Amino acid sequence: MALIMQLLLLLPTAFFLPPGALAGWITGGKEARSHSKPYMAFLNISTKHGHQRCGGFLIQKDFVLTAAHCDLGKIMVYLGAHDVTKRERSQQRLAVRRKIPHPKYNNKTQENDLMLLKLKSKAKLTAAVQLVPLPEDGEEVMPRDICNVAGWGNTRARGFSLPSTLQEVNLMVLEENRCMRYSHFIPNSMLCVGDPKEFNKSSFKGDSGGPLVCDGTAQGIVSFGKVDGSPPRVFTRVSTYIPWIKKTMRKLQD
Repeated sequence: MALIMQLLLLLPTAFFLPPGALAGWITGGKEARSHSKPYMAFLNISTKHGHQRCGGFLIQKDFVLTAAHCDLGKIMVYLGAHDVTKRERSQQRLAVRRKIPHPKYNNKTQENDLMLLKLKSKAKLTAAVQLVPLPEDGEEVMPRDICNVAGWGNTRARGFSLPSTLQEVNLMVLEENRCMRYSHFIPNSMLCVGDPKEFNKSSFKGDSGGPLVCDGTAQGIVSFGKVDGSPPRVFTRVSTYIPWIKKTMRKLQD
Protein backbone atom coordinates (compact mmCIF):
# COMPACT_ATOMS: atom_id res chain seq x y z
CA MET A 1 0.00 0.00 0.00
CA ALA A 2 2.85 2.38 0.82
CA LEU A 3 4.33 1.83 -2.64
CA ILE A 4 0.98 2.50 -4.30
CA MET A 5 0.61 5.75 -2.37
CA GLN A 6 4.08 6.87 -3.46
CA LEU A 7 3.29 6.16 -7.10
CA LEU A 8 0.03 8.08 -6.89
CA LEU A 9 1.79 11.09 -5.45
CA LEU A 10 4.14 11.12 -8.41
CA LEU A 11 1.33 11.29 -10.96
CA PRO A 12 0.98 14.88 -12.17
CA THR A 13 -2.80 14.79 -11.90
CA ALA A 14 -3.01 12.36 -9.01
CA PHE A 15 -6.05 12.37 -6.80
CA PHE A 16 -5.47 12.69 -3.06
CA LEU A 17 -6.16 9.73 -0.80
CA PRO A 18 -6.34 10.30 2.95
CA PRO A 19 -4.26 8.02 5.18
CA GLY A 20 -5.38 4.40 5.00
CA ALA A 21 -8.33 5.11 2.74
CA LEU A 22 -9.41 5.47 -0.87
CA ALA A 23 -12.18 7.89 -0.08
CA GLY A 24 -12.11 10.12 -3.06
CA TRP A 25 -13.16 8.13 -6.10
CA ILE A 26 -16.58 7.34 -7.71
CA THR A 27 -17.39 3.98 -9.32
CA GLY A 28 -20.50 2.79 -11.12
CA GLY A 29 -21.50 6.28 -12.16
CA LYS A 30 -21.96 8.13 -15.43
CA GLU A 31 -21.02 11.43 -17.00
CA ALA A 32 -23.17 14.22 -15.61
CA ARG A 33 -25.15 16.40 -17.99
CA SER A 34 -23.02 19.43 -18.80
CA HIS A 35 -23.38 22.15 -16.12
CA SER A 36 -26.27 20.32 -14.44
CA LYS A 37 -24.51 20.75 -11.07
CA PRO A 38 -23.49 24.42 -11.15
CA TYR A 39 -22.43 24.40 -7.49
CA MET A 40 -19.53 22.01 -8.17
CA ALA A 41 -15.97 23.25 -7.69
CA PHE A 42 -12.87 21.57 -9.10
CA LEU A 43 -9.82 22.13 -6.88
CA ASN A 44 -6.50 22.09 -8.73
CA ILE A 45 -3.91 21.69 -5.98
CA SER A 46 -0.22 22.46 -6.56
CA THR A 47 2.12 20.42 -4.35
CA LYS A 48 5.82 19.61 -4.41
CA HIS A 49 4.86 16.32 -6.07
CA GLY A 50 2.89 17.96 -8.89
CA HIS A 51 -0.81 18.63 -9.25
CA GLN A 52 -3.54 16.84 -7.31
CA ARG A 53 -7.29 17.30 -7.35
CA CYS A 54 -10.23 17.47 -4.98
CA GLY A 55 -13.84 18.52 -5.22
CA GLY A 56 -15.76 21.20 -3.39
CA PHE A 57 -18.96 23.21 -3.64
CA LEU A 58 -19.89 26.87 -3.74
CA ILE A 59 -21.93 27.98 -0.70
CA GLN A 60 -21.46 31.75 -1.00
CA LYS A 61 -20.06 33.86 -3.81
CA ASP A 62 -16.69 33.96 -2.04
CA PHE A 63 -16.72 30.66 -0.11
CA VAL A 64 -16.23 27.05 -1.17
CA LEU A 65 -16.69 24.13 1.23
CA THR A 66 -14.49 21.04 0.88
CA ALA A 67 -12.70 18.39 2.97
CA ALA A 68 -9.91 19.32 5.38
CA HIS A 69 -7.80 16.44 4.06
CA CYS A 70 -7.60 18.33 0.75
CA ASP A 71 -5.32 20.92 2.39
CA LEU A 72 -2.27 19.79 0.42
CA GLY A 73 -0.87 22.94 -1.14
CA LYS A 74 -1.80 26.00 -3.17
CA ILE A 75 -5.37 25.68 -4.45
CA MET A 76 -6.93 27.12 -7.61
CA VAL A 77 -10.72 26.81 -7.74
CA TYR A 78 -12.49 26.13 -11.04
CA LEU A 79 -16.19 27.03 -11.09
CA GLY A 80 -18.58 26.48 -13.99
CA ALA A 81 -16.47 23.58 -15.27
CA HIS A 82 -17.58 20.41 -17.00
CA ASP A 83 -14.42 19.41 -18.89
CA VAL A 84 -11.51 20.49 -16.71
CA THR A 85 -8.97 19.94 -19.50
CA LYS A 86 -10.53 22.75 -21.55
CA ARG A 87 -10.83 26.50 -21.09
CA GLU A 88 -14.62 26.51 -21.31
CA ARG A 89 -16.25 29.92 -21.64
CA SER A 90 -18.39 29.08 -18.62
CA GLN A 91 -15.38 28.58 -16.35
CA GLN A 92 -14.25 30.95 -13.63
CA ARG A 93 -10.82 30.21 -12.19
CA LEU A 94 -10.41 31.83 -8.79
CA ALA A 95 -7.47 31.91 -6.41
CA VAL A 96 -7.88 31.18 -2.71
CA ARG A 97 -7.21 33.98 -0.25
CA ARG A 98 -7.36 31.78 2.84
CA LYS A 99 -7.84 28.12 3.75
CA ILE A 100 -9.73 27.48 7.00
CA PRO A 101 -9.76 23.81 8.01
CA HIS A 102 -11.93 22.98 11.00
CA PRO A 103 -9.81 23.72 14.10
CA LYS A 104 -10.43 20.23 15.49
CA TYR A 105 -9.72 18.30 12.30
CA ASN A 106 -7.87 15.05 13.04
CA ASN A 107 -5.91 13.72 10.06
CA LYS A 108 -5.60 10.27 11.65
CA THR A 109 -9.28 9.66 12.36
CA GLN A 110 -10.70 12.11 9.75
CA GLU A 111 -12.93 13.58 12.46
CA ASN A 112 -14.16 17.10 11.60
CA ASP A 113 -13.07 16.64 7.98
CA LEU A 114 -14.19 19.93 6.44
CA MET A 115 -12.53 23.14 5.29
CA LEU A 116 -13.73 26.53 4.09
CA LEU A 117 -11.94 28.25 1.22
CA LYS A 118 -12.20 32.04 1.19
CA LEU A 119 -11.84 33.15 -2.44
CA LYS A 120 -9.77 36.18 -3.43
CA SER A 121 -12.64 37.46 -5.55
CA LYS A 122 -16.35 36.74 -5.62
CA ALA A 123 -17.77 34.33 -8.16
CA LYS A 124 -20.14 35.71 -10.76
CA LEU A 125 -23.37 33.73 -10.62
CA THR A 126 -24.40 32.43 -14.04
CA ALA A 127 -26.30 29.47 -15.46
CA ALA A 128 -23.13 27.40 -14.93
CA VAL A 129 -22.15 28.82 -11.50
CA GLN A 130 -24.66 28.71 -8.65
CA LEU A 131 -24.76 28.25 -4.88
CA VAL A 132 -25.97 25.03 -3.26
CA PRO A 133 -28.14 25.31 -0.13
CA LEU A 134 -26.84 24.04 3.18
CA PRO A 135 -29.01 22.15 5.69
CA GLU A 136 -30.36 23.62 8.89
CA ASP A 137 -28.36 23.15 12.07
CA GLY A 138 -28.88 19.54 13.19
CA GLU A 139 -31.04 18.61 10.19
CA GLU A 140 -31.28 14.84 9.73
CA VAL A 141 -30.84 12.74 6.61
CA MET A 142 -32.99 9.63 6.74
CA PRO A 143 -31.80 6.09 6.04
CA ARG A 144 -32.76 4.90 2.54
CA ASP A 145 -32.70 8.46 1.18
CA ILE A 146 -31.13 8.48 -2.29
CA CYS A 147 -28.55 11.21 -2.73
CA ASN A 148 -26.11 12.26 -5.45
CA VAL A 149 -22.31 12.53 -5.47
CA ALA A 150 -20.31 14.07 -8.31
CA GLY A 151 -16.64 14.61 -9.08
CA TRP A 152 -13.73 14.38 -11.47
CA GLY A 153 -11.99 11.47 -9.73
CA ASN A 154 -10.76 8.10 -10.92
CA THR A 155 -13.39 6.10 -12.83
CA ARG A 156 -11.80 2.66 -12.48
CA ALA A 157 -11.87 0.54 -9.32
CA ARG A 158 -8.81 -1.27 -10.63
CA GLY A 159 -6.20 0.86 -12.31
CA PHE A 160 -6.13 4.60 -12.71
CA SER A 161 -8.17 6.65 -15.17
CA LEU A 162 -8.98 10.28 -14.46
CA PRO A 163 -11.93 11.62 -16.47
CA SER A 164 -11.86 15.09 -17.95
CA THR A 165 -15.61 15.55 -17.48
CA LEU A 166 -17.78 15.59 -14.36
CA GLN A 167 -19.06 12.17 -13.27
CA GLU A 168 -21.96 11.39 -10.92
CA VAL A 169 -23.53 8.49 -9.03
CA ASN A 170 -26.64 8.06 -6.87
CA LEU A 171 -26.06 6.49 -3.45
CA MET A 172 -28.27 5.40 -0.57
CA VAL A 173 -27.92 6.74 2.96
CA LEU A 174 -27.70 3.87 5.46
CA GLU A 175 -28.39 3.37 9.15
CA GLU A 176 -25.51 4.52 11.33
CA ASN A 177 -24.79 1.02 12.63
CA ARG A 178 -23.83 -0.08 9.11
CA CYS A 179 -20.62 1.98 9.44
CA MET A 180 -19.62 0.80 12.89
CA ARG A 181 -16.98 -1.36 11.20
CA TYR A 182 -14.99 1.87 11.05
CA SER A 183 -13.41 2.40 14.46
CA HIS A 184 -13.46 6.17 13.98
CA PHE A 185 -17.07 6.48 12.80
CA ILE A 186 -18.93 9.14 14.82
CA PRO A 187 -22.70 9.17 14.13
CA ASN A 188 -23.21 12.76 15.31
CA SER A 189 -20.75 14.18 12.79
CA MET A 190 -20.61 11.57 10.01
CA LEU A 191 -22.96 9.92 7.52
CA CYS A 192 -22.90 6.29 6.38
CA VAL A 193 -23.53 6.11 2.62
CA GLY A 194 -23.59 3.43 -0.08
CA ASP A 195 -25.40 0.09 -0.25
CA PRO A 196 -22.95 -2.84 0.19
CA LYS A 197 -25.13 -4.85 -2.22
CA GLU A 198 -24.13 -2.40 -4.96
CA PHE A 199 -20.38 -2.89 -4.66
CA ASN A 200 -19.68 -1.12 -7.96
CA LYS A 201 -21.53 2.06 -6.93
CA SER A 202 -19.48 4.07 -4.49
CA SER A 203 -17.75 7.35 -3.76
CA PHE A 204 -14.58 5.31 -4.31
CA LYS A 205 -14.13 7.28 -7.53
CA GLY A 206 -15.59 10.73 -6.81
CA ASP A 207 -13.69 13.75 -5.63
CA SER A 208 -12.78 13.97 -1.97
CA GLY A 209 -14.36 17.15 -0.66
CA GLY A 210 -17.27 16.95 -3.07
CA PRO A 211 -20.86 17.22 -1.81
CA LEU A 212 -23.45 14.58 -1.05
CA VAL A 213 -26.59 16.32 -2.33
CA CYS A 214 -29.97 15.13 -1.03
CA ASP A 215 -33.12 16.82 -2.35
CA GLY A 216 -31.07 19.79 -3.53
CA THR A 217 -29.23 20.31 -0.22
CA ALA A 218 -25.54 19.60 0.47
CA GLN A 219 -25.83 17.19 3.39
CA GLY A 220 -22.40 15.53 3.27
CA ILE A 221 -18.77 15.85 2.19
CA VAL A 222 -16.81 12.92 0.72
CA SER A 223 -14.40 11.88 3.48
CA PHE A 224 -13.11 8.29 3.88
CA GLY A 225 -13.71 4.57 3.52
CA LYS A 226 -12.08 1.15 3.21
CA VAL A 227 -8.96 0.72 1.10
CA ASP A 228 -10.71 -1.68 -1.29
CA GLY A 229 -13.30 0.97 -2.11
CA SER A 230 -16.26 -1.10 -0.96
CA PRO A 231 -19.37 0.65 0.34
CA PRO A 232 -20.54 1.90 2.71
CA ARG A 233 -18.34 5.00 2.81
CA VAL A 234 -18.17 7.80 5.35
CA PHE A 235 -19.14 11.42 4.66
CA THR A 236 -18.81 14.44 6.92
CA ARG A 237 -22.28 15.41 8.20
CA VAL A 238 -22.66 19.07 7.17
CA SER A 239 -25.61 19.89 9.44
CA THR A 240 -23.44 19.30 12.53
CA TYR A 241 -21.13 22.12 11.49
CA ILE A 242 -23.59 24.82 10.43
CA PRO A 243 -22.81 27.06 13.46
CA TRP A 244 -19.05 26.87 12.77
CA ILE A 245 -19.53 27.47 9.03
CA LYS A 246 -21.74 30.52 9.53
CA LYS A 247 -19.58 32.00 12.29
CA THR A 248 -16.39 31.56 10.25
CA MET A 249 -17.86 33.12 7.12
CA ARG A 250 -19.18 36.11 9.08
CA LYS A 251 -15.71 36.77 10.49
CA LEU A 252 -14.13 36.76 7.05
CA GLN A 253 -16.74 38.68 5.08
CA ASP A 254 -15.38 41.58 3.03
